[in-house]
Amino acid sequence: MKADVSLDFQLKSPIDKVWKALTDSEILAKWMWDNDFVPVVEHNFQFTTEPSEWWDGIVNGEVLEVDEPNKLSYTWESSGEKTTVTWTLKETSEGTHLHFEQAGFSEQTKEIPGALEGAISGWTQFVEKLKPLIE
Repeated sequence: MKADVSLDFQLKSPIDKVWKALTDSEILAKWMWDNDFVPVVEHNFQFTTEPSEWWDGIVNGEVLEVDEPNKLSYTWESSGEKTTVTWTLKETSEGTHLHFEQAGFSEQTKEIPGALEGAISGWTQFVEKLKPLIE
């Protein structure tokens, strides 16, 4: 499945520290949202945040792949849209290269002006909140 959103980040932290930030529920809550995430294939979880007039603040997910510390993939389901999020980590001499993909947006969503740009902005903001926690 071709990614609808693809982002690359260079983090100064070692790969194991980045992996922990992606998979530890308490750390995830500091840079994303409250959650009951566990990095176990087939585990169902939720991210929750303050609802708004347009959204109930809930993301449901299921862990699809755990290849510690190289790859993590899970579903991301909210507002009737179900996508797949994949994080790929690669150790570098400077720290960790973190690649993010989100795939599976419906054609209807892709046609909404700003929808994919909003996803790009949202994920970039999440990673910007992550950096000071681990670097």
